[in-house]
Amino acid sequence: MKLERVDSRNSNQRFSTALWNKHHSGIIPVIPDIKTRSPGEGDLLQGRDPVEIAKALERAGAPALSVVTEPEYFGGTPNLLQQVARAVSIPILHKDFVNNRSQLKESVDLGASAVLLIAAMLEKDQLFKLVEDAWQLGLEPLVEIHDETELAIIRELDLPLLGINNRKIVELETDDGNVTTTERLIGMVRPGTLIISESSLVCPGDVKRAIAAGAHAVLVGTALLQAFDMVEMFLNLSEPDRYNQ
Repeated sequence: MKLERVDSRNSNQRFSTALWNKHHSGIIPVIPDIKTRSPGEGDLLQGRDPVEIAKALERAGAPALSVVTEPEYFGGTPNLLQQVARAVSIPILHKDFVNNRSQLKESVDLGASAVLLIAAMLEKDQLFKLVEDAWQLGLEPLVEIHDETELAIIRELDLPLLGINNRKIVELETDDGNVTTTERLIGMVRPGTLIISESSLVCPGDVKRAIAAGAHAVLVGTALLQAFDMVEMFLNLSEPDRYNQ
């Protein structure tokens, strides 16, 4: 199927700018992760339209979205990203196992503003080249790390964004990792970097721990998609003190 190019400038803000603006407003930037399924939890949509989910979360105040296009384990497609990008006006992060420039170019064509680059799945030179290529194509690279070794490698890069995955992506996030990973690594991150805590955030208490440790934003998928009231859950995570007194 031929995919038409979507203008990634559908948002008037960069991905990182949208997160910083929300952070400085006093509300926790929660990035909803739109995905069809997960290896550990199975079907996450339960018949719902992911585009309508994205639109509802934008209306609820999401500063940005993440869309997973990896097909084998997470049930995504490029068409999913394209449809979401057409439906919303906030920046979108493209999540997949990206390892070459053509995938970066596709990210732009599908309407993404930022792209995930997973340190655990890339050689150092390959990662550094993809970061450079992303910038050249107008994408913000969100480099994701999980441990001290990966963090040491990327410290040579001047990155505006860094993701700390609380679970091991090489195990398809089926391990029992938790926000302790963010708490352990965050003090070693270069000052001035916008830090996003990812995965294993299932309640307002987890979000509060990540923010207290020094994270500026969180990325949450499964907990939102499995919530009885997704929008209420989003608001609880964004303002945990206000909604959980």
